[in-house]
Amino acid sequence: MLIGKVVGRAISTMKHRSFQGVKLLLVQAYDASGGPDGEPVLVVDNLGAGVGMRVLISSDGKGARELVGAKDSPVRWLTVGVVDE
Repeated sequence: MLIGKVVGRAISTMKHRSFQGVKLLLVQAYDASGGPDGEPVLVVDNLGAGVGMRVLISSDGKGARELVGAKDSPVRWLTVGVVDE
């Protein structure tokens, strides 16, 4: 699990069928010193997070696939919490 900041939303007209009706966010993960940790990742969100919010994300692909309801989904990242300020 990582803490990151929502830096944008993803909208697509062409996508895997498992992403239909699912909110997608672009999240920049941070390392222990508070600096960016790699490139932003595409995250499935069912918590209602918005741009500028800090979130806890997980790369648990199985959990993410359960969230979208498709065992063959290419999804990897999901939000698991919103960090209080």
